Amino acid sequence: MLVPILLFILGLILLIKGGDWFVDGSTALARRLHTPEIVIGATVVSIGTTLPEVLVSATGAISGHGGIAYGNAIGSVICNTALISALTFAIRPCRVDVKSFKVPVIFFFAAALLYSLTAYLGGNFTRLTGILLLMIFAAYIAYTIYDAKKPASVEIREDIIENELREMNEVPAPEMPVWKMILLLVLGAGCIAVGANLLVNNGTEIAKGLGVPESVIALTFVALGTSLPELVTAITALAKGHSALSLGNIVGANLFNLVLVSGLSTAIAPFNVHELGEKTIGGIPTSLAVEIPVMLFVMLFMTLPALKRGKLTRPQGIILLCVYAAFCIFQFVY
Repeated sequence: MLVPILLFILGLILLIKGGDWFVDGSTALARRLHTPEIVIGATVVSIGTTLPEVLVSATGAISGHGGIAYGNAIGSVICNTALISALTFAIRPCRVDVKSFKVPVIFFFAAALLYSLTAYLGGNFTRLTGILLLMIFAAYIAYTIYDAKKPASVEIREDIIENELREMNEVPAPEMPVWKMILLLVLGAGCIAVGANLLVNNGTEIAKGLGVPESVIALTFVALGTSLPELVTAITALAKGHSALSLGNIVGANLFNLVLVSGLSTAIAPFNVHELGEKTIGGIPTSLAVEIPVMLFVMLFMTLPALKRGKLTRPQGIILLCVYAAFCIFQFVY
């Protein structure tokens, strides 16, 4: 058991560092190509921080471990919202730019509706379902790029970025040499691929050794591990007094978990929820009875008050943290 645990930890480290390098290299490349900063943040960075989930789920799907592919997306959304994001505004409440916050929230719940209907109406995630989820991902990226390239939008957002840099007493990073960009991209992609493989294989071994279903491991340890890039971003923003900075990335990452992570893995290897060997509650798989409802609840509890009042409060954060603690306890006790 010791060797799988050590390899599991090594996989997490490679995923985190690989994602870090990939984002740095991709961002530098986008800047060299004179892509607006807002487009970089909404596409390259958001996708980059979600790459661990993408690789873990795709690798799991190819290996035939549907529980990893299915559970990791749901678990990551719950972890991002009820732990990482909740932790930031439980410590430091923040205001929300309702206008910019609204679009990713709308896209998320559109994807969540498709995801939930598929899960509850037969539970058969077909290749067509995966393609539809990927189409939502493409539509979101296309809209983000279109909106960011509008002259007024670009000017306003660049002013916001300049003000944030000034408040943090930071200056834009110097232009990175081409060789370094390529090196970071190659090393990052390699580390992510190797780390994802170690995580899936040894996560499965640990699950078997402990007698825990794969879906439970995916919903807790793997979900937390692959969400660490978002956690690092949140902690950094909090330390600098800008707890609101990571919020858009969290919601964007949640969207990508449903449409990119689940979409890609389902397109590769379709599966049926009722064939994953999950525990049941009254004959209903726990993912349908607990996990999906918790995912929808935590997102609604975070986003609806924020859209209505334009701020996230400390009580919201504390309640979400309590929900996450209860969720984890349930996974191991039930």
